[in-house]
Amino acid sequence: MLDPELPERITARRAELGDGGPRVLDQAMGAMLPAALAIALSPFPLIGIVLILSGAQGRRNGLLFAAGWITGLAITATLVAVIFSGADDPDSTSSAIADWGRVLAGGALVVLGVRKWFNRPRAGERAEPPRWMASLDDATAGRALLLGALLSGANPKNLVLTASAATSIVETGAHDVGIIAAIAVFVLIASCTVLAAVGIHLTGGRRAASFLDSVREFMVGNSVVITVIVLVLLGASILGDGLSGLGR
Repeated sequence: MLDPELPERITARRAELGDGGPRVLDQAMGAMLPAALAIALSPFPLIGIVLILSGAQGRRNGLLFAAGWITGLAITATLVAVIFSGADDPDSTSSAIADWGRVLAGGALVVLGVRKWFNRPRAGERAEPPRWMASLDDATAGRALLLGALLSGANPKNLVLTASAATSIVETGAHDVGIIAAIAVFVLIASCTVLAAVGIHLTGGRRAASFLDSVREFMVGNSVVITVIVLVLLGASILGDGLSGLGR
């Protein structure tokens, strides 16, 4: 049975904190930070951007990839925030759907991480890179832009993390300017490694190329471990948040 005083309490809480006020905004930033960092530390986008930057049109394609990456994240996060705009009410249908979605998505991420660990290349074996990496060094402008958008916005893992972050922002009670600011910071943090790679390439010359290549080699060599850690830890966190929400 719904609490008849709940709408009044929510209204009073919003009036106390203010739409997008500092306190709510701080909560929103904290809520989305783990997912943003998990996206930023994903190995394959960083490997991809380094390969693109090393190509003949690296400067142009790197900027286009970064633009596509930012656009994909921003669109996905905004759509989720709009769809679950009522999730700040813990008794709403939007909140229940968000919590069940977290349970399913978090469980799936944990299972995927465990499966990836058991299917990892053994000693002496070499992991095959994804097919989309095969021709990144000579990618067209359109392909670089599209690939950035797809890797950020349509990649299943990033989609789950972005959806979780955007829903968490809404659940803090942020509205209007607060949501826009929180999503903007989320996109910036989630894009920081890609943007850093582009910035280093544009300003660092030959030394930058050598550094980025060493980063790529590290990511390739440790991609399984990094991916498993991100999937299991973030999956467990998202699953826990969902179960906590359902238990309210």
